[in-house]
This record gives sequence, C-alpha cells and structure tokens, in this order.
Amino acid sequence: MEYEHRTLDPHDDSAEGKAAVDAWMGAVSRGFHEGRPSESTREIWRETAREDSLRLAGAWLPDGTFGAGPLPVATFSSWTKTLNAGAATVPLHMISDVTVSPAHRRRGLLRRLMVDDLAQASAPVAALTVSEASIYGRFGFGPATFRRRIEVDTTATFALREFTDPGRVELVEPADLWDTASDLFDRFHASTRGSVERPHFYRAWQTGRFDPATGSTDDKLRGAVHLDADERPDGYVLYKYAEGEGDKPATVTAELLTLDTSAHLGLWRFLADIDLSSRVAVRNSHPDDPLYWALVNSDVIGVRSVYDHLWVRVLDVPVALGARPWFTDDTMVLGVTDPLGHAEGAWRIEAVHGRAEVTATNDDADLTVTAETLGSLYLGGVRVESLASAGRLTGDREAVERLGRLMDGGPEPYSLTSF
Repeated sequence: MEYEHRTLDPHDDSAEGKAAVDAWMGAVSRGFHEGRPSESTREIWRETAREDSLRLAGAWLPDGTFGAGPLPVATFSSWTKTLNAGAATVPLHMISDVTVSPAHRRRGLLRRLMVDDLAQASAPVAALTVSEASIYGRFGFGPATFRRRIEVDTTATFALREFTDPGRVELVEPADLWDTASDLFDRFHASTRGSVERPHFYRAWQTGRFDPATGSTDDKLRGAVHLDADERPDGYVLYKYAEGEGDKPATVTAELLTLDTSAHLGLWRFLADIDLSSRVAVRNSHPDDPLYWALVNSDVIGVRSVYDHLWVRVLDVPVALGARPWFTDDTMVLGVTDPLGHAEGAWRIEAVHGRAEVTATNDDADLTVTAETLGSLYLGGVRVESLASAGRLTGDREAVERLGRLMDGGPEPYSLTSF
C-alpha cells in the first residue's frame, strides 16, 4: 500500500489547516491511549506548536481506500531547543508524538518518518523520551540519562540528620510562581549537565492552566518556593495531594527543582510536614539524590524503579563531542558505524585541558562504537567500562581504558524535562 506522507503547518489559520492539525492531534491521542482531545487541550497544543515551531509529519491512507480520512495512521513531531552537554549548551533536535497505528505496523512508516526528519535536522544532537525501549536503538539513539521513581514514608520515622535550614519555605499559587520557576529553571539548565530546555507547554502545566490527565484546569496543583538566607529563591516544588483509599495511604505527588542541597532538604522537610499525608511520591528523582544520605533512617525511601529518561543521538560528531567535557589529555581515533550515515566515520579526538577538537580522519580507529553506543556515552551517564563489558565497543583493552579516562567523569547527567 502506498501511503501519503506530508507535513502540516501549525501556523495555518485556515479552516482546512486547523482541521488537519486537530485530526493529527486526535491520532496522537489515540496512539497513546488517551481520551479524545478537548477544546482546551487543542488550544494549548496549538499554542505550543506555534511557539516552538513544531514540524508536524504524518502518513495518511490514500483517498478512496477503506479507512481513509483526516486522521493519519502515523504521526511524528520535532522542534529545536537546547541541551547542556557539560562543557557548552548546544542546539537539540527534540522528537515526540511518535505513533503508528497497530493496523499499519511493520510497513516502514516509522523508519520513513524518522529518516526524513533527521535528514532535515540542523542541530548536532537529537533526543527523545521513549515508551518502548526496543524501538529507537536501530535509529542510533541510546539511553543517556536516568531517573528514579521514589516513595518516601513521611510519618514519624522521617527525620533528617543535623540539618538547619538557613532559609525558609513559602506557599505560592502556581499561577503566581511561573516567573520565579522560569528563572530557577534557567539557572538549573545553565548549570546542569544533561538538562534540556523546556517546551512551551510547561507553562500551562506548571501554572495549573492545564492538566494533561483531565484535559481541563488543574485545581489541585499547589506550589511552594524555598528562599535562601538572603530571601532569594533557590528552589521550588509543585505538588498534589491525594486522599488514601483502603490500604493505600494519603500521598503527596511532588516535582522539585533545587539549585543546592539546602533548598532540596528544606523542601523535603516541608513536604514531610504536610498534614493528613503519610507518603510523598516523586517520579523524577536524581539517581544520586542527597536525601538518601541526609536521612536518619534511609529505609523510609522506597525506590520503585530506575528508568532511562533521555535517549540521545549524535548527528554532527565534531560539534557534539566538542561541547562535552573530557577528563584527561589524550589523542585517539574513535570509529563510529551509523546505518543512517550521520555519525559514520573515523574521528580524531584531541583532548586538552577539558575540551576537545574533533576532526574526520582516514586513520585506523583505536576503538569502534555504533551510533547507538555513542549516544549513551555522550553525556557521561553510562561508563565506557559498562558498555565495553557488554560487548558494545570494538578494540583492545588499552584503548578501552584510554577512552574511559577521556570520557568518564564529572557529575551525573540529569534532565527534569519530559516531552
């Protein structure tokens, strides 16, 4: 069957253009088993698509075919923001809304959409978050940052070690919090390896204007800001309270952003003190959250899962590798195999004083990796030795150790941005 592939313009205000975009959104909702988009959902989504200049692509059944209509059978979106690569911030090609109808699987639709999209990308790095980990390695994406889902018992067993908060916490309505939250995120993004600039829809989410779960306003969302000793904001939390049912305890679901440990622990003490609650659940905890080590009894933390968050794909090797930190001085040639061609080749890495100049070369590679493996190594969240032990690097032991000394080091990469 021949499909019709085309892109849509979210800025098209004609009746036909709006109807096409609405149908495309409906296909995305169907693909992720969500309810049909409400008018408020469509409004928020159109606003985001325009503000972030989304590229909307899809595949449709040809006219006259049974089942043909305004809804595409496959969808794909992308746009450009920024990524903190550790030594510099680089443009990031962000991918989302990837769906293929179960009635049209294994017909090359995702491959066509992905190949076409990456071919027109101008950023040196691409990234996505995944719902199925088996899909994206073939396209050169590898898991690069990780997060934890934790649940903390905040009954009488919760206690911090000798911690005196030099600042304080103040409740703020989410709608009034946005400017402060945006400033804090900008500071977090500038200082945090692996951080991804937020898409426009975060404003609607974090101000309570829109709840993705209900498609309407989020009346239960609450906010609080941590202030340092000089009354300057250095962290915030957004949270919701849910009453317990049966054996399920009353739980506060929270998302924190903090710039230092004092703000982090101060906000955790605030969350633990919320009345009528005995649990706090956080789905995006840092892999090395200092809360664990600050508790008198670390048993109050239950780690529900550790999961990959950001999947990275290198498109422009010299620019991408030049923006990450290097942890010793050395020169070696890294070979990359890439079935899509973007990162294919042998690359001379000359690292001096934490930065590297990367150039194409005809010299033999000291080590060879796939584009997928390079994506996992890029931000430093996966160690060279770990991937070598899994057979993911081709080369001798000395070369593996040299690459490890070059690439492994620095803080764990971490992103709070989902998309």
